Amino acid sequence: MVDESSRVSRVLFGRRGGGGAAAEAEAVLVEEKEGWWRRRWWERMEAEEEEGDCGVDWCGGLLFSHELVVLFSASIRTFHPPQEFWDFQLVDVVDAGNSEQMAWKSQITSWSHVLQATGFGSSCLGRKSKPEPKDLWQEPLDPAVSWTPCANQRSWETCEGNNGYILVSATGGINQQRVAICNAVAVARLLNSTLVIPHFSYNSVWKDKSQFSDIYQAEHFIDYLKADIRIVKELPVELRSLDLEAIGSLVTDDEVMKESKPSFYLKKILPILIKNSVVHFVGFGNRLAFDPIPFELQRLRCRCNFHALRFVDKIQETGALLVQRMRKHRSHSAPLEQNLLGAFAGKPDMTGLKNLPSKYLAVHLRFEIDMAAYSMCYFGGGKDEIEELEAYRAAHFPALTLLRKTKKIPSAAFLRSEGQCPLTPEEAVLMLAALGFKRRTNIYVAGAQIYGGKSRMAAMTSLYPNLVTKETLLSSSEIEPFRNFSSQLAALDFIACAAADAFAMTDSGSQLSSLVSGYRMYYGDGRLPTIRPNKRRLASIFSKNSTIEWKEFERRVRKAIRQTKQVFERPIARSVYRHPRCPECMCKINDTIALLS
Repeated sequence: MVDESSRVSRVLFGRRGGGGAAAEAEAVLVEEKEGWWRRRWWERMEAEEEEGDCGVDWCGGLLFSHELVVLFSASIRTFHPPQEFWDFQLVDVVDAGNSEQMAWKSQITSWSHVLQATGFGSSCLGRKSKPEPKDLWQEPLDPAVSWTPCANQRSWETCEGNNGYILVSATGGINQQRVAICNAVAVARLLNSTLVIPHFSYNSVWKDKSQFSDIYQAEHFIDYLKADIRIVKELPVELRSLDLEAIGSLVTDDEVMKESKPSFYLKKILPILIKNSVVHFVGFGNRLAFDPIPFELQRLRCRCNFHALRFVDKIQETGALLVQRMRKHRSHSAPLEQNLLGAFAGKPDMTGLKNLPSKYLAVHLRFEIDMAAYSMCYFGGGKDEIEELEAYRAAHFPALTLLRKTKKIPSAAFLRSEGQCPLTPEEAVLMLAALGFKRRTNIYVAGAQIYGGKSRMAAMTSLYPNLVTKETLLSSSEIEPFRNFSSQLAALDFIACAAADAFAMTDSGSQLSSLVSGYRMYYGDGRLPTIRPNKRRLASIFSKNSTIEWKEFERRVRKAIRQTKQVFERPIARSVYRHPRCPECMCKINDTIALLS
């Protein structure tokens, strides 16, 4: 019979025993046992913390083996760097019904080590728990200036739209499509044309057939922008039968340079529009520049994004459930929630989880397989990971596969050092702990299926037991209408993240994170902080130390985050959707004037 402590050590430290079906069955058993020990550990810690005392007996008794006791004690003062957290190996492949899933385990670091390194278990060793940093839930502000939303203000006449019709088939996920919609609105106004409600192209990654009216309120969109442009739901009958490609009215992304200036549309697209009465843009991903753009046209883009696009009732109602349950059903009637949730804002809900604290952190954990594959980074999964991600790239990102075959590309290590790799869940949890978020912090995690599965999330769920997702907050009947509609599920994440007291992203290049942070900046009145990691600096902190004191690790991480947490006026050529703090979208108000008014 296999000794229990050696079983646990094998799983926690990635040590291999025998192979075959027996070993696989044993791996499943050990996983279940480990989960049981972990639950018991947290239950006892909760109970002892409530009493204000942590007994030495159980603190030592529940550690799984002598090796873990040594490791737990050794990590009181010294935090071993995240190279160890990155250094994973595939220790078992577990058959779960006809599917295989990776069981990721650290070669060196146990969860007890992580707990002790972050100070979460400090009460067991006679150390007092430090209070949260005062600025943890605050946005750094310029005391002399405040900003207020004003993209709803207009100073131009209505566009007749008599130069023809603009069709757009927007690609990508819901957030890429949102940007395409608002850019299309601006182009339609620029060309004095009529916009047809955009069509959403089916995407092999997102696999969602939802159209505009399944996600956004079409009537509100048309009505809110009627003073800016003319919008219709479909082409006139006489234009529907035209072969747009044959007459030269089909324009793809290959023909429109990324972030093209208004002059391109006036010189190249307007003549086609006047000649054929219709132009169809296929793709339209980021095909309009942010500078130089006329002031009112830029404001129109902001008006579209922050005012005209409202989620349909089904999404608003379910999004309200998420926010209410995260806030312990307390009303929070802020302008942001009123715009996000409409009639459902602040509506009490007396069902579901009743004991959650009202303040919560939302984290967009952008670590799905598409992100892992697209980044071309390495995450420690060995040969299996390399082959799996390469196969995914070949199927969904063929241009990247071709690039790898024909060009010399940077190594995974170089990409990581340059901050080009998304933070793994292990790295994300280290960042949050270093910033000072306590174990009892209520956390909403946004995102689709995390690459690596539950075992990849084990560090985060162990350190933060009050971690929830839309799938755990909603009942099966409440989430059922959204199953198989990834864009609608992403809309729910958008709501929960935008309404959070603090929002943390793990990849600043994520479109959802960019739009959420911009939304919070626009409606947050300087009270909704967003944590934007500088991945290059974090990579340096994580990798360049053979050993590092946890106190020093905290200091470095907090300094790196503090520099990106500060919100400034929009830099030139940057997105107004992500950086709306600019005269085109918001109005600058002197604090003295604001107080007098």
